[in-house]
Amino acid sequence: MGAIMTGRREFLSTIGLVGAGLAFPRLAACAQEPSPQPPPKKSSGAERVAGKMLTRKIPSTGQALPVIGVGTSGSYEVPLTSAEYKSLETVLRVFFEGGGSVIDTSPNYSNAEDVVGALLAGGGWRDQTFLATKLAADDRAALEHQWADSLRRLRVERVELLQVHNLRNLDQALGYARELKARGLTRYIGITHYLDSAQAEVARVLRAERPDFVQINYSVQSPRAADTVFPVAQELGVAVLVNRAFEDGRLFTAAQNRALPAWAAEIGVTSWAQMFLKFAISHSAVTAVIPATGKPERQADNLRAGVGPLLDARQQSELRAMFA
Repeated sequence: MGAIMTGRREFLSTIGLVGAGLAFPRLAACAQEPSPQPPPKKSSGAERVAGKMLTRKIPSTGQALPVIGVGTSGSYEVPLTSAEYKSLETVLRVFFEGGGSVIDTSPNYSNAEDVVGALLAGGGWRDQTFLATKLAADDRAALEHQWADSLRRLRVERVELLQVHNLRNLDQALGYARELKARGLTRYIGITHYLDSAQAEVARVLRAERPDFVQINYSVQSPRAADTVFPVAQELGVAVLVNRAFEDGRLFTAAQNRALPAWAAEIGVTSWAQMFLKFAISHSAVTAVIPATGKPERQADNLRAGVGPLLDARQQSELRAMFA
């Protein structure tokens, strides 16, 4: 039997405190998570993560991305003068020192773009970031204003990925994104959604428009994208970002007091967060998964999901059955 996962805050005791800040074990280069995400299993202070974080190539260019990224819904919607913002400074330091790169945000996430822009500028991390944001407006004038405002808030002149948020105003927004790509203001364009009910339409749009990226929900509890969106993405050479890998925290409630599977240690998994993220990246169509957190110890734990073996087909099937 696998060990029952203990408190995630106890993870801090394994990595120590340095002065007033936190020191995390460096990982080799390598939707969203709300507050219910529990602490990782306690481990020995000598434990270190071995090996490099898995990367996946963007099909349209061959550029490699680390498989564990960051989402900003909720966790990054905080005042710039708050204690939560100070914690995010440490979160991103852990993320980049652990080999992370992909940060996904949106003008619809309250002030998240302002927070991301300030953090990247303050930490000097812009050059290490694969920065993704979105278009979500209902006419051309609003799209142009929103884009200009996103650049101002993010404190950048361009982004790596510009996505049409939840297929909103698709024709105009995707057309405008293509224009911005032609002008060199974004390298990639994409579409997003977060509901199973939209996946058939997302697959249709992929075939009709062939964007560089698609972002879609996928988890042990909602695995439908593996049958609807992923095969189309693989056929057409579209990169995939996964959101809602934690089902907005509901998976942690479902996993409460459950033991990890007996084979968890074989793939280096010591927490349910790692297991849920590793499930997502175990599908070969997935380029990266983008969980959000405002806590440094959880960020360190999330990064560990990108190191070591992935789940085989039997293990994936067992997890889906556990949370069906």
